[in-house]
Amino acid sequence: MVGRFLQTLLLAASAGQAVASCAYGTFLHPRAEEGAVPINTFGYTGSIGPLNWAQLEEANDVCSTGTRQSPIDMAPGAFNMVPAGELAIEVPDFNEGTEFENLGTTIEVIAKGGTLSFSGKVFELQQFHFHLPSEHLDNGTSQAMEMHMVWQSAEQEIAVIGVYIEIATEAVAAAPPVVVERRGRFARPQQVQKRQNETATVGKAPTVLLETIFSVVDAIAAPGTKVETPPLIMSEVLDLIKAGGFQGYMGSLTTPPCSEGVNWLVSTAKLAVSASTFLKVRDIIGFNSRFPQNTLGQPNILQVAAIAAAALQGPIA
Repeated sequence: MVGRFLQTLLLAASAGQAVASCAYGTFLHPRAEEGAVPINTFGYTGSIGPLNWAQLEEANDVCSTGTRQSPIDMAPGAFNMVPAGELAIEVPDFNEGTEFENLGTTIEVIAKGGTLSFSGKVFELQQFHFHLPSEHLDNGTSQAMEMHMVWQSAEQEIAVIGVYIEIATEAVAAAPPVVVERRGRFARPQQVQKRQNETATVGKAPTVLLETIFSVVDAIAAPGTKVETPPLIMSEVLDLIKAGGFQGYMGSLTTPPCSEGVNWLVSTAKLAVSASTFLKVRDIIGFNSRFPQNTLGQPNILQVAAIAAAALQGPIA
């Protein structure tokens, strides 16, 4: 009874409100004309989390019934490799900055131009937003964050480029072992010097674009707020992802309404943020990742779980 009452409250709360999702700004969820920033009516934990998205609105039914749901584990056999040369990606620098907003479940940068061409189709960049930790798994391993660049075609098709984000590391010289070779009473300093000159591994540097965007993230700590970013030089990220390849598959939105038919292109290149920046972003968006879904084409993981639960509740012989 309590569960049904809570469900009724949740449905009433979401009635008449557009659920702003990862497709916000596309034909699925057009951007508010008055420039207001909507606050999402779903979440990632408890009764409004992914396990219950299908109960929040009828339009979300595919979240629990779809068989090509995202995100997935990007393991061998789950995707097709798409060489970067098969895509044409052009995004201008946002020399005057752009809007950066807090939708309550993610933080999103509004695009000011950009095209993606592949498979004979042209898509326009609408926005890019962030998930923490990564939604896709990198062959079984979760990454610190994931950036989703959302594109839309004139035929109202959606493509998303996913890019993993790591924690940047600094170049740290390893201390040489204290080994002094002696001949009689005298050390051989040339041997010690040789060891001291050994080169240390150099870590991954923070991505300037991300550091620039997140330099103003404190200004949108509250859901429903927005701020103008500093000028954004997009070429750095474009050069990185163009130098790699893409793991492609046909999946879905990773937020309600979980619509399928989304062209996913997960980059093999990775971006990075400093540890301090990561902590600052984490404190604002918290946890906002949908759990990995079932193997593409197989029954929805929630249906599998429901069948298993029903079997356990059956009569015991």
